[in-house]
Parts: sequence; structure tokens; C-alpha cells
Amino acid sequence: MRKKIGMRIVAAVLVLLAAGVVAVLAGNDYRLTETRTTVPVPGGSLDAVLAGPAGGTARGLVVMIHGDGPVEATHDGLYRPWFEAAADAGFVTLSWSKPGVGASTGDWLAQSMADRAAEASAVIDWARGRPDVPTGPVVLWGASQAGWVLPEVAARRDDIAAVVAVSPAVNWLRQGRFNLLAELDHAGAGAAERDRAVAVSDRTRRLLAEGASYRTYVDTAGDPQPMSAGRWAFVLRNHTADATAGLRAMGRRGVPVLLMLGEHDRNVDIAETEAAYRQALGPAVRVEHFDAAHSMAAPVMEDSRVAGFVTALFRPRALLADGVLGTYRAYLEARP
Repeated sequence: MRKKIGMRIVAAVLVLLAAGVVAVLAGNDYRLTETRTTVPVPGGSLDAVLAGPAGGTARGLVVMIHGDGPVEATHDGLYRPWFEAAADAGFVTLSWSKPGVGASTGDWLAQSMADRAAEASAVIDWARGRPDVPTGPVVLWGASQAGWVLPEVAARRDDIAAVVAVSPAVNWLRQGRFNLLAELDHAGAGAAERDRAVAVSDRTRRLLAEGASYRTYVDTAGDPQPMSAGRWAFVLRNHTADATAGLRAMGRRGVPVLLMLGEHDRNVDIAETEAAYRQALGPAVRVEHFDAAHSMAAPVMEDSRVAGFVTALFRPRALLADGVLGTYRAYLEARP
């Protein structure tokens, strides 16, 4: 009797496991084809993916520019819903692993924002010479830190048909301070904790302005979670970044821009971003707000690790807030 019960339990577990596998596969079955490729760039190469419509002919190209961090070409699968939306609109998406990530050579922490813009432009030049890449409109898609890269690329090239800017920042130092205060508020920090955090931030900003060494930063900033040496060098190289001049230059070219902002963004001051984009771009910018966090995910996905993990595993498209993918697809479909 016990043996039969044990066998039934095992059988039930196997059925559940099989159902789980089917659910995962179904939730991650995308309407696209994805091909790995290598993009030669000055000084090395980038591991990249080309993702396009599963059937039919694509008419345009989306070039993805990542935000901060060691991002892989598909963002560990999180970009695939964006790939699919673009494919449904008839676009191939080109995305690459940052330097030093995966099979890409180099070190992304050694880059300035100007380096990132030059890299993106080199990738576009490579793509324009490929027989398997559409010759139609080129659209730049960029998130967060890409806000300092997108305007530089679009202002210097004459083949950018449009820009999709997702939660971009404008000024590096102001963005950092906004994020610090927003996270303290979200965590319910008391006055003493808040004062300590701001004091560390102020000391760090002074050290950046002085061009201090990493050892000086570690010894004097009082940061309870100090940056790595590589990160310090990266921030030291980029902390004066401001997108205003680039936005104005892009505005003079009349490049149309879709600005996508999340109402629950704790990384970027969306009011500052919207004001800067409207002032620089005028009627060329279309602003869309979503009930979303910085990543365009529904807020619960960022606030609950369990909800985010389970959704990413079984229904990754549902990570993003309502309307995000539909708006993106429709914007691409409207490109001439």
C-alpha cells in the first residue's frame, strides 16, 4: 500500500514538473528569429544578436543601447518582449553585450559616454553594410544611462529615423542625488539615516570634482558600501555628463523621439527629464507616461522579488507595465 502511495506521489510530482516545463516554454515562445553574430569594432569585437520577424521581410532596424551595468545582448532574456514587439512591427533589432560581457572584448567600465556613442555609431556602420539587415529606417532604442548616448549618436548621423528613449536621465549628478533620496524615502529612512547618506554623497561629489584617487575615496568618503576601483574610475570619467547640449543638437535635426516614462521611477526624475526633452525638442518629442517603474516593469515586479522571478520565468512579457509594448510597436509601425 505504501509503495503504491509513493508511486502516486512521484507520478503527481512528475506531472507537475512537466506542466511547469510546458508553461515555461509557452511563456518564452516568441514570434521572432534570433541569430548570434560578432560585430567588429575598433580595438576588438562585440557579441551581438539580430532578432527579427519569424516570417516575412523586415523593413527597418532598431539599434538597442543599454543602460548602466554589465548588460548581455538579450539582457538575460528580458529584452525579448521588446524584440518581439519590434519584429511584429517589421523591424530587426540589433543588440550587443557590453565590452567585457560574455564574448565581447574590452571593459565597459573603461568607457566614457562619448566612447559609448562612438561604439554605437560603429555598430550602425557595420549593420548598414550587411545583406541580412534591412536598409530601411534606423531607430535608436535606449534606456536609462543611454540618455547620454542617444542624443550624441542621433545628432551626428543623418540616417537616424527616430529615437525611443526609455527612462533617460539628463544630468549625472542630479540623477544620482534624486535616486539616493527616492530610495531613502521608499525605505522609510529616518532623519539621521538620511543625513548620513547625504553627507556621504556630498563628500563623494567633492572627491569627484577634485579628481581624487580611488584610495582617497575609500579613505575619506565614509561610504559603507564603497564602489570598486573600476566603478570609481567609471564614475570619475562620466560624472559631469549632461544631455542638454546633445538634446538641443538632436532637436536641430528634427529627429522624432518617443519618450517613455514610468510614474514610479526612483532612478530618474521624470519631471526634469520631460521638461528637458520638451524644451530641447519641441513638437518632435512625444511623451508617454506609464504605471511603471524605471525599467518599465509594473511596480510590483520590482518591489517583490518573488513576483518578479515567477513572472520572468513563466510570463516575461507580463513584467512590463500595461501599454508599454503596444505603444512601442505602434510607434515603430508609424515610421515611414
